[in-house]
Parts: sequence; C-alpha cells; structure tokens
Amino acid sequence: MEKVGVLIVGAGPAGLGAATRLNQHGHKDWLLIDSAPEAGGLACTDVTPEGFLFDMGGHVIFSHWEYFDQLLDSALGSGPEAWNTLERVSYVWIRDRWVAYPFQNNISALPKEDQIKCLTGLVEAKVANTVAQGRPKNFDEWILRVMGPGIADIFMRPYNFKVWAIPTDLMQCNWLGERVATVDVDRAIANVINNKEDAGWGPNAVFRFPTSGGTGAIWKGVAKLLPEERQRYGQKVVSIDKDEKVVTLENGHKYQYEALVSTIPLDLTLTWLGKEEWAKGLQHSSSHIIGVGIRGLSPHGSKCWLYFPESNCPFYRCTVFSNYAKLNCPEGDVKLPTLCMGDGSHPESGEAKEGPYWSLMFEVSESNYKPLNQELVTLGGTAGTWPDVVRDTLIGAINTQLMKAGDEVVSLYHRRIEHGYPTPSLGRDEVLDKALPWLQQYGIWSRGRFGSYKYEVANQDHSLMLGVECADNILHGSKELTLTFPDIVNAKKNTELLYKRK
Repeated sequence: MEKVGVLIVGAGPAGLGAATRLNQHGHKDWLLIDSAPEAGGLACTDVTPEGFLFDMGGHVIFSHWEYFDQLLDSALGSGPEAWNTLERVSYVWIRDRWVAYPFQNNISALPKEDQIKCLTGLVEAKVANTVAQGRPKNFDEWILRVMGPGIADIFMRPYNFKVWAIPTDLMQCNWLGERVATVDVDRAIANVINNKEDAGWGPNAVFRFPTSGGTGAIWKGVAKLLPEERQRYGQKVVSIDKDEKVVTLENGHKYQYEALVSTIPLDLTLTWLGKEEWAKGLQHSSSHIIGVGIRGLSPHGSKCWLYFPESNCPFYRCTVFSNYAKLNCPEGDVKLPTLCMGDGSHPESGEAKEGPYWSLMFEVSESNYKPLNQELVTLGGTAGTWPDVVRDTLIGAINTQLMKAGDEVVSLYHRRIEHGYPTPSLGRDEVLDKALPWLQQYGIWSRGRFGSYKYEVANQDHSLMLGVECADNILHGSKELTLTFPDIVNAKKNTELLYKRK
C-alpha cells in the first residue's frame, strides 16, 4: 500500500491540467498515473511504420482560456517554428458535390429542388418558433424549430445519426451552444439568390496545430513541464474502494489516497462502485480511426475537415491530415512500396519509390457501422489483413471522390477507441446531477471528457480546465465554472486565470 495525497488517474488533458495546477500551487503530495506508456490520453498521436502521423480524431487547437494558451506555448513554444496557424476550410459532401460548412448557411450550393425544401422549411420554422411554448424537449425538436424539416431531413438528421448512432429525438439540446450553427433566415435566402458561399462561422474558424509530432506532442510537452518522479505510466487501474480510498492496479499494487481525480469513464467508475443503474443512464459511441498514406500530391487544396452524411461511406468525418503539418507525412525522398491501390486491389509493382506523400484520416462511429461483408478482409499487395472497416473506408473514399481507385496507398492505420464520444442523451443530466456529487462525498472528483461526460465541455481546452479547476476545488474549495456553467465559459475568452503572469 502506497499512500498519496492527491492521486490523478489519467494523463490526458484533464489529468495533466490537475497535475499542472497542483504543481503551480507548490503542492508536493500528488501522483499522476496512466495505463499508456506516455502522456496524451485520447489526444495522443500514433506513427505508422512508414512514418505517417495520425491523431485519435480531428483535433485542432482553439481556446476559450488564456491559461490554456500560455501553458501550450510554454510546452511547445509560441512561434511559427512550433505552430502552424490555419484557416478552417470545411465542406459537406452531399448530392455528389461539396457544400461549404456550415451546411445550413450554404444551401445555395444544393440542387434547386433541395434549395426549395430547405428555404420552405426555414420559413416554416421561423413562423412556428414564434408561437412555440417553452424550450425544445430534445435535439430533434430544436432542429425543426431552428432549421425546419428540409435541412433536418437532408443533412441534420442523417449526419447526426451517423455520428451519435441514436436518433436526434433521443438527444437533449442543452449541449448545443457553439457546437451547432443556427440559421439567419434572411441571410440564407440572400445567399441562395446571390449564389454566395458563406463560411467562417464558429470558434474554430482559425486554429493552430503543432508543426511536428501531431496533437500528442502538445501533451507530451505539458507532461515534461511536470516533475518526472510524480508521473508513472503503464499502470492500469482495475478497481476503486471508495470507503477505504484505495485504487488497485492490474499488477496488484495499491494506492491509498486522500483525494482522487479520476478521468476514467464515469460509466466504468459507477459500475465498479455498484451503481450500475446510473451507469446505464450514460451513453457513448465507440470510434474507429482509419489513416491512409498516399503517394502523390493531394487533390484537395487547403481543405481541413469534411463531413459525410450519406450512406455511401462508413465515415462521418474525414480530415486531410497532411494539410495540418508537413511532418505529418514522410519526406518526399523517402522510398516506400505500394501496399495496395486505392480500391484495395494489388499494385502493379511492389518496388519502393519516392513520394511526395499526403494523408487522410477518417472517423467511423462503430455503433452505426454496418460491415459490407465479413469482419476481416485481405487487401492487395503487402497490405495484409485488416478489419472490414478499413476496406469499406477505402471504398467510401472512392465513392465520395476523396481518393481514386488508382491511387497508391503506402501506409494504413487503424485504431478502435471504446469511448469515443460522450452522448448528450436525454437522461444524461439526471445521472450526472446524482453521480458527481455522490462520488465527491467519497473524495472522488470524476472529471474530463468521459470523467464528467459533458460533450459541451469536452474539447482539449475544456478538458484541461476541468482538471485545473478541480485541483483548485480540492485545495481551496473554489467553484468549478467549466463543469457547472458550460454556457458561460463557452461564451467568451476567459482571461482571469493565467498560467504565467504578464
């Protein structure tokens, strides 16, 4: 039995945020543990044998906190040698064409028949919303009130079902905030009349990304700012004794804590502690991340991430990952053999050749994915055997004109993430309102993307600040604004709390 004052489980953004804040306060009695070999959590980056980098999803850096910005600059540096600053160029592939994001502002790009459906629905929604009583009861009702049945049926319902794998009428709408653009009806009509593209909405219209190492480099850099002796990796937690305040590892080692900061998914924690009924009230979707490295020049210009609501591909989102940083791909003079062709067939030659190279990163929601055939398939050449979802992703990439059948695939990547998205289900808040205070009575602060299960505060900046504010609450009883008031922290740039005093 090893005793520790504050035990932090999980070295993702939330856990690192708590550790950073404790270290800032000069608190000495804390320990950070993680089952992975290094820091990063869901914000880590993997590297393929061929040298292509892939994140665990479409992560980009935009921030609501000066504290977050200062910490990241301290970890990586602040200049262009450390960060690429990019303008979001995002589209929806629908009706065999690219429609600028947000879709609801750019229906002018749709066929005339769909334009009429969308505009008619917008007018209906505006009229209906003026006489509606009370707030929308669920996400579907919100969509209909704000956008009308045209946009709902053409884009919002199919896309969101593809992401969340549950119907929109089983989701709440408290999480929306800055996540979903509303519609200015007059502006939408004017855009159709003038055939105008209207992009640039949202907090991530401009974002930054590390020049090397992917998103994972950020959190490894943050971990390096902390005392090495207070970080232990390769330590998997298998149980928590809330009464004795003891955490047990897979190897049998035990930690007795005074306060526990847990980023373990809340549904797992509750199940361990005998609250299965509460755990069943929380829903999540699992994700498949598929990366494809391709020889040649990217045909997609400066596109960043792209949305796919239709059924001709398994993925709901794709990122042109090579556009984020040059070093996300090998140098062009590196010689690589072709593993398979774009359609998964055998290449004409297995000879290693030089680049240049580009890459695509796909996200598939497992709960909504239906394989075209068997579980494992053998792709051509030396690509070998891969899960069915990889083959179907290649086919989908051709169907949506992301790739061509004759493209030379030189690298493939696949990783399944059990907890991908915390679903803002109708029953979520009822569980959280009971579970989080109950755990805290036993000295357990469950925080982070899945620790606190609030998608509206689940980005990297949110997660870090959940950890920072949790540490302040443990030491000083301070209010946790990010956890308690998501709408407030998301509405502005928060400059009150600083990592470095100016």
